[in-house]
Amino acid sequence: MLSVDLTVGGVVVEPVRVRRLTDQEGQKLHQIVRRGSTSSVRYRRWSIRELAAYLRRVHGRVIRIGREALRCLLARRVVTFQRIKTWKESPDPDRDTKLDRIEHVLERLPDRVFAFDEFGPLGIRPTAGSGWARAGHPERHPATYHRTHGVRYFHGCYSIGDYTLWGVNRRKKGADNTLAALKSIRAARPDGAPIYVILDDLSALKGETIRRWAKNKRVELCFTPTYASWANPIEAHFGPLRQFTVANANHRNHGVQTRALHAYLRWRNTNARYPDLLAAQRKERARIRSGKALRWGGRLAKAA
Repeated sequence: MLSVDLTVGGVVVEPVRVRRLTDQEGQKLHQIVRRGSTSSVRYRRWSIRELAAYLRRVHGRVIRIGREALRCLLARRVVTFQRIKTWKESPDPDRDTKLDRIEHVLERLPDRVFAFDEFGPLGIRPTAGSGWARAGHPERHPATYHRTHGVRYFHGCYSIGDYTLWGVNRRKKGADNTLAALKSIRAARPDGAPIYVILDDLSALKGETIRRWAKNKRVELCFTPTYASWANPIEAHFGPLRQFTVANANHRNHGVQTRALHAYLRWRNTNARYPDLLAAQRKERARIRSGKALRWGGRLAKAA
């Protein structure tokens, strides 16, 4: 039996004795909670009140239980209220091979591994966010409906071993700009030894020019599987970049936006272990790689 103490008006009342459900009742409760709507149930999301009421009139095995007792029983059976997200499975036939290769170089050769990705589009418009303001006087950005400045794309490079992030803003994506970014990565390790670059599986990044250059410069391109950009380590660092430079901003033009972005990069590389920065990275990493029993690469974790 599970005992629950209740306080009413500051006075501790008699403890509530929550009876244990039998295995059959517990299994039925678990099925009802997770089943969703049927022809006789109109709820896609149960509330404790409606669930307790439904259990009293369910056919077959009536379960009479109070709301607080029901809440305790669900917690004891590790059934929690969660948000549901969609998940796009990768159809790439070489999915496991690519993920295994990325894991291998990250674990065995971190000092020789880099990541590349494009962040954007970056437009010139007021962006909502969060920040400090006087109580009762929240800051407001004026809405704009005309986009006359065009967009930019941040071509970012990240060093796994050095924990540094750098990049430049470009007017558009393309093989030429990608090759320029890869050359900057190769320049970061001018010793001529092999390096490994993790990047998305896009056709623009697989051109003959890029492949020929990578082969001549001893650069191995480790492509993520299709629909599996979460396997790219740089993704987690774009979250803080968005939070500290784009959110709650109203840049006048792309020049001002670019200067703010590079000011953040200088501060970030100097304070790579700053607590707020690490917290933002963890939040973004959890958002990208969320999924029950999923590894960082999106695959089911192996049983211990």
